[in-house]
Amino acid sequence: MFETSRHRRAVRRVKPGDGRALKQFRWWQSLSRVLLYLRLNGDDGRQTVYAVDAKRWGDQQTGEFKADLYLHGRHHARAKLPAAFPVPGGAIEVRMSTFGLKRCHYVTTEGTEYQLDPDPRSAEGRRARFDRAHPVLSGLIGFLSATVLVIALLLLIPQIAEPLSEVPPVAERFGTFTSPVRLPAWLNVTVVVASVVSSTERALRLRYSRLLDGAAG
Repeated sequence: MFETSRHRRAVRRVKPGDGRALKQFRWWQSLSRVLLYLRLNGDDGRQTVYAVDAKRWGDQQTGEFKADLYLHGRHHARAKLPAAFPVPGGAIEVRMSTFGLKRCHYVTTEGTEYQLDPDPRSAEGRRARFDRAHPVLSGLIGFLSATVLVIALLLLIPQIAEPLSEVPPVAERFGTFTSPVRLPAWLNVTVVVASVVSSTERALRLRYSRLLDGAAG
């Protein structure tokens, strides 16, 4: 019921497009833009091409995350994220995290999910190409990214919990907590930077865990 309600709210965020043309992806936009495609084959054999275009870090003025949907290269719709764009046979669900896309999938009415294909010139497209060319090394990098996030959680959470437990209302109710981990400032900064890099790498593969990546953000 909750998922259905959230989906309906995401659909209501969708506004009509203005028909403008989709701009070609440029290499210098790799750090600021994401662009993915969905190709649907109709019963008549014709192919319908959708494109989801979004800014990786959101609107610099408002801080809002938005996505634009293009149909055959023309602006079809726009919505604040998270959003669900209705398309034939289902919807395109788009969600953004602090580090990039955490979801951009075509979900059919039967519940089957398909991840959209990234533009080959985008950072996501380059990461996907690397995965196809070097699957073993790519898998190792993915494993290391997850491992770094687990280690970061184990090292940082106890240190964060200690000062929080000393807040008078918390201390009175639950008592204080002494962290078993005490790292120098430079090492804590290194752990934070490593976790950000790891979550960014996972975002390029549209991998997201509320525990791991959410904590890093």
